[in-house]
Amino acid sequence: MPTIHILNGPNLNLLGTREPEIYGSDTLEAIELACRAFTDAHQTELLFAQTNHEGQLIDWVQRAGAEADALILNSAAYTHTSIALYDTLKAISIFKIEVHLSNPHAREEFRHRSFVSPAVDGVITGLGSDGYRLALEAIMARLAD
Repeated sequence: MPTIHILNGPNLNLLGTREPEIYGSDTLEAIELACRAFTDAHQTELLFAQTNHEGQLIDWVQRAGAEADALILNSAAYTHTSIALYDTLKAISIFKIEVHLSNPHAREEFRHRSFVSPAVDGVITGLGSDGYRLALEAIMARLAD
C-alpha cells in the first residue's frame, strides 16, 4: 500500500481562526479529514502531522524520505527562512509537493522567496485547502505511472 506523508509547519494549528481572510475558514483538522477520506478511497496510507518546531519538521521530512512514497509539505513561514529544510528536502528522493493555502507571491515581499520550491517536484499555491487535494491527485497519478 502506498504511503503519503503530509507535514505542516508553524501556526497551521491555528487555521480557522488565524486570518481567515488570507488562509480561509477550514481548520487543519478539517483538512486532515478530507485528506484521509481521499487516501482511504485510494487505499493509501497517510501520516498527517503539524509542528511549530523547525527541528521536528526536519526530522519528519527525513522520516518521510525513509518511509513514504511521497510528501506533501506546507512548511508555512519556514518556507522563507529555512536553509536546513531545503538541505533536508534535497537529501530525500521521494516525490515532493509544496503546498500553500495563500499565494505567497501576492503577499509581503519577504514571502516571495522560497527555500523549499527549488527542492521539490511541484508547487501548489493560492487555492486554499483545495491545494492539498490537488497535491494528492498529482501524487496518485504519479504513483500510478
